Amino acid sequence: MIRQYLKSVILLGVVFLISNNHLKANVTTDRSLSAIKFEDKTYEIPLAGNAFFTYKGSHAKEIISNTGLTNWSESSTVTSVYFRASKGGTFSLKLRAKASEGQKSRVRVSVGERYEEIELFSSSFGEINVGEFRVAGDGYVKVSVQGVNTSGNSYGEISHLLISGEAVADGVLYSDDPNYYYWARRGPSCHMNYDVSGISNATYYYNEITIPEGEDKIGSYFMAIGFGQGYFGIQVNSERERRILFSVWSPFQTDDPRTVPDDQQIILNRKGVEVHTGEFGNEGSGGQSYLRYNWKAGITYRFLLKGIPDGNDHTDYSAWFFNPDTRQWQIVASFKRPKTNTYLTSFHSFLENFSPNQGYLERQVEFKNQWVYNGEWNKITSARFTVDNTYHAKQRIDAVGGVTPNGYFLKNGGFFNEIVTPGSTFSFDNKNTVPNIDFEKLP
Repeated sequence: MIRQYLKSVILLGVVFLISNNHLKANVTTDRSLSAIKFEDKTYEIPLAGNAFFTYKGSHAKEIISNTGLTNWSESSTVTSVYFRASKGGTFSLKLRAKASEGQKSRVRVSVGERYEEIELFSSSFGEINVGEFRVAGDGYVKVSVQGVNTSGNSYGEISHLLISGEAVADGVLYSDDPNYYYWARRGPSCHMNYDVSGISNATYYYNEITIPEGEDKIGSYFMAIGFGQGYFGIQVNSERERRILFSVWSPFQTDDPRTVPDDQQIILNRKGVEVHTGEFGNEGSGGQSYLRYNWKAGITYRFLLKGIPDGNDHTDYSAWFFNPDTRQWQIVASFKRPKTNTYLTSFHSFLENFSPNQGYLERQVEFKNQWVYNGEWNKITSARFTVDNTYHAKQRIDAVGGVTPNGYFLKNGGFFNEIVTPGSTFSFDNKNTVPNIDFEKLP
């Protein structure tokens, strides 16, 4: 996704804010059917790219695959499907589903506070009517499905939601491209691109980040310093593991690190204590380093990156992290990139979710106190908000950015309704003093 961002088309525009009400508050019970009947298109929403387990026990075996919800055997499992309605009003809901051979089951389908129960009894896929629901306005709608009882050991399978009616008469937004199902379940990535125009021969980038408490979801990557040839930030890898990650791309463009020619391999200059190094693929290839470090939400962390040509058609990139526990800068790693003769370029920050099972959860990060050094410190005073191809392809659009009293922020995931137009530019008057760093004493 990081590589995908660099290829994204940037759309310029202005900021439009749309109500950020919770999904639950947007849905009302509609006991009387609307007098107006809509015969517009029925939208078939595949669970493959739009569904998540919003509750699943540790031993549950349910799967969301390219065919939809399968292996459905636990009554406690809640599967939620999301789509964005074009306006307020009613919509009709059906499921394309089937029961297991020789079995029948009862299933609860919920939209907001209202639910209906339906029966699955046919072993062939068919359309089962659920009912009509009302939403208060445009925005994301959450439809949840849960098993009630079954005559056997399975509740069946569901491949699609089918929706039609007033609320979607002007269109509906959901992941409709199989090539995007994986990316749509991860959610759109978003970026703050700092304005470094007029600053030449930059040798250091400096940035600070704070993740608000509760926003550090598993699968999150909060990139503090992105640059033209790599990225540097922190991750939540699991309930027990968090990392500081620094990577540099090879100049040879491939997703398979085994195909990188010897003269275009990233070279490790040095690394810090307990830092793991190796190579990476799938989103470009290159050299990667990471330090397992139990960073915490609510604490501000400081990052420093150096990039300088070595005079032999190589550029050295070095990354330091300020450890608030020891009150010392520590080296993560230093890499040499061949066929590269440039100072630092393309200063930006980034927010992504790399776990498709976690894409229904919101995450947020604050970036503050950005500086660029080229013989003297230059403060950053503006940044541009951009998004990735998942957003541009209108598979999902729950990603925003802007300013806070302390700096800039990014937010994605969670199917919220606020919109910030990609390409919007934000200004911030950084009143902090220049970083107090003795470069000669860096490890």
